[in-house]
Amino acid sequence: MSGVSKKKIKKHMSVKDLDKRIKKLEKDVKVLNRLHFIKACYSGMSIKEAAKLTGVSYSNAYVWFNRWNEEGPEGIIPKYAGGRPSYLTDDEKLELKELLEKEDVLTTEIVHKIIKDNFGVDYTFKQVRIIIKNLGYSYSKPYPINVESDSQEVEIFKKNSHSTT
Repeated sequence: MSGVSKKKIKKHMSVKDLDKRIKKLEKDVKVLNRLHFIKACYSGMSIKEAAKLTGVSYSNAYVWFNRWNEEGPEGIIPKYAGGRPSYLTDDEKLELKELLEKEDVLTTEIVHKIIKDNFGVDYTFKQVRIIIKNLGYSYSKPYPINVESDSQEVEIFKKNSHSTT
């Protein structure tokens, strides 16, 4: 394949730590942009002019301006609320996982019905797919296994197929 690097990258940190660092720096960039806005206001620009200069809407700039005046530098640090809490508690999600383990075949529709019948929550199919993924399930397609296969022949096939690659 062309375009694929043969060199290996040194992993100086885990992917989880890398994600945390990216999040922090993204937050820092937002603070930096807000500080540029405040500096423009310090230089005598109106809120509207400073907003245009920094590329933000007038309404956001007005919020930043008011937060700066009321809270100082702490006021321009982004405040993330974390989103709406889940309708299912952590214990209910564990119970759901146990219910799903009893099922032979899982589809989004089946999981949706299980959640609705057992917990009284009517999630969208998109949210059901997110829950399924968060519970550790994948979207793999099940393939039938011939139970009449000779296990010794299967092992021979596996060994032969691996030796040719």
